[in-house]
Amino acid sequence: MAENIQDKVIVITGASSGLGEAAARLLASQGAKVVIGARRADRLRALATEIGIGDEGFLVTDVTNRSDVQALVDRAVSLHGQIDVILNNAGLMPSSYLELLKVNEWGRMVDVNIKGVLYGIAAALPHMIARKSGHIINVASVAGHKVNPGGSVYAATKHAVRVISEGLRQEVAQHNIRSTIISPGAVATELRDTITDPTVAEGMRKGYETALPADAFARLVSFAIAQPEEVALNEILFRPTAQVS
Repeated sequence: MAENIQDKVIVITGASSGLGEAAARLLASQGAKVVIGARRADRLRALATEIGIGDEGFLVTDVTNRSDVQALVDRAVSLHGQIDVILNNAGLMPSSYLELLKVNEWGRMVDVNIKGVLYGIAAALPHMIARKSGHIINVASVAGHKVNPGGSVYAATKHAVRVISEGLRQEVAQHNIRSTIISPGAVATELRDTITDPTVAEGMRKGYETALPADAFARLVSFAIAQPEEVALNEILFRPTAQVS
């Protein structure tokens, strides 16, 4: 079904590493017109060169800044005349026990994991409504389905993504716009590196011993996008086969 991806204009946040980078690489190889954003300009430039989208195909983007996200979507529309898909992928996971009172880290997770998704929706939705076509993909997590000690705030942000996405699905169906939630389990990315609590970090290290490569996520993004336009694949939850929790 990769033919349904050819020439689609796809905006990806958090594309400088991990899930976003893998998705950009795969979708570009399938003929999509990819426009990527993240905070690290050097990583973005290297990826843009690799996948052949040039300097115009990326924009340094902090998803906690609404104007940055709007500028990224506007770049895609300016380059290609439309936006077909937005992959709201940027995320942080500095999980910790609540008693440690890492309040600043709680705020960062809310700003990136929730507000960043909302800003992506706000930037893309008017274009999609005007065209009566589009696809919004929001990245949640297995943690959005369950919570473990040390993961309360992260789980709360990812549950919020799922709630927002379900409300979005119901609201935009009348505009012929599709929405998908993708909830990964353990995937080998830099996400774990944002954990500053050593106890949680050690537990997470053990849990990631069977982590999947980021390519697994990219293939599922491609699968969701490639469905026929009348098919909305609303939620994908996946884990390594060996992951129990």
